[in-house]
Amino acid sequence: MKDEEILSGGNASGVVVRVGSTVSKPWTDATPNVLAFMTAVREAGVDVPAALGQDAQGRQVTEFMPGRLALDSDPLTHSELGRVGAMVRAIHNASEAFTPDPGAVWITAIPSPGEELICHNDLAPWNLIIGERWAFIDWDAAAPSTRLWDLAYAAQAFTLSNTQKAPKEAAQNLAAFVDGYAADPGLRAGLPAAMHRRAAAMYDLLSSSHEAGQEPWGTMYANGHGDHWRAATQYARQHQRIWVEALLPSTR
Repeated sequence: MKDEEILSGGNASGVVVRVGSTVSKPWTDATPNVLAFMTAVREAGVDVPAALGQDAQGRQVTEFMPGRLALDSDPLTHSELGRVGAMVRAIHNASEAFTPDPGAVWITAIPSPGEELICHNDLAPWNLIIGERWAFIDWDAAAPSTRLWDLAYAAQAFTLSNTQKAPKEAAQNLAAFVDGYAADPGLRAGLPAAMHRRAAAMYDLLSSSHEAGQEPWGTMYANGHGDHWRAATQYARQHQRIWVEALLPSTR
């Protein structure tokens, strides 16, 4: 349609278009539950795109969030990383009060180690809009998970993705993010190993999908995502002691 603008950047959501102040993307079996989850989080006071239902073409419709992606912005300061950590905490806290319908369908590519609460599962710089409002977009992978597993992915994505950064500098960013989340000692103790396992799970998804010809992950692997996540997994594993020292200063 003439008033539709195709949005770039998404890898697993199909064709995503902007229509004025809204975004439309394919409707899946999980969409009703995803939109219900987004609405519950929004009603709990967290700024997320408004869920607007289904359009005449059967696509899901959500609010368009103006701004730029964190991925395309200057590196976040410690204060900004703390702000993002607090956003992740707010989403988790809001999720605790959300009870999905019995038998609710969810679609997510990487199995979680538990079902503590419904999580976004892709809280990363490529899904954070920065502008007058800061908000996470692309909630389609929402599904049952755990605080630790979801936080590990977010913390790794926001602070340990640049494997060329000096580990001690990355550790300072990690500490700022986790301080913003106000993680308790148990979460802090579990994060270093969980970040490595979560990055490894992402690499395994890409690698196995490439071998099996499963899309879109197979093409993503070949287009550089495989190399990125291989390096990220090694980086998260090799510097475990530095992450522990940053998150649990008493171990120094």
